Parts: sequence; C-alpha cells; structure tokens
Amino acid sequence: VQLQAFGGGLVQAGASLRLSCAASGRDFSTYQMGWFRQPPGKEREFVAAIRWSGGSTYYADSVRGRFTVSGDKSKNTVYLQMNNLKPEDTAVYYCATRLGSRIIVSAIANQQMYNTWGQGTLVTVSS
Repeated sequence: VQLQAFGGGLVQAGASLRLSCAASGRDFSTYQMGWFRQPPGKEREFVAAIRWSGGSTYYADSVRGRFTVSGDKSKNTVYLQMNNLKPEDTAVYYCATRLGSRIIVSAIANQQMYNTWGQGTLVTVSS
C-alpha cells in the first residue's frame, strides 16, 4: 500500500492550501487517516485525523478552527484544507494510516499507532 500526498507549496501568511493524500494498493482496509507535520528542526507532530466510520474528526489545538480534514472512503483519499496559514505552519506534511485495524480515539494523535506513511509534501508560509 502506498500513500501519496500532494498540494504543498509556498504561500503568504493568511493564504489557503489544500493537501490531498490517496492510498493505493490491493486488498487493504483502513479505518482512519491522519495528517502529521514536521517543522524545520523539530519533531513530527499530529495535525488532524478522520475516522471513516461516522466521519469523526480530530485536530491539534494549534490548527483547530483553521484546518479541516475530510475524505472520501470509497477512494481512500483524505484532504486537509488549510486556511489562514501562519509562518509557524511551515513544515513537511505527511499523511498516514494504520492498515487493518482501528486506532482508539485516545491514541488517534499518536504517530506510533500509524503503520503506513506517505512521502510528505512541503508547505512554506512566508510572513
């Protein structure tokens, strides 16, 4: 199974970007997909996640109200709409999933729970 993320780029503060991530492969099942990011010189951190069953969404405090995660389970595709971008949002953004099993809600932000990762797409926000 492969994840491919698209949509990164260079924008000015206040602008919007939409990231996409598609999972491809044969005979796999996913129950949730997540977005993480790694700012320059920092650790990778949770951004947002969506559970396919019921469509529940989860956000890091730093992006809640500005970012929206959505997806199309039939296409195994997840999106991250990022509005009102700030310079501190500059990072490589990764999509991730856990194949074959659900992640409990309390662990949805724990990157150790995800076993399949995309290659990352760079988002740069200038001030």
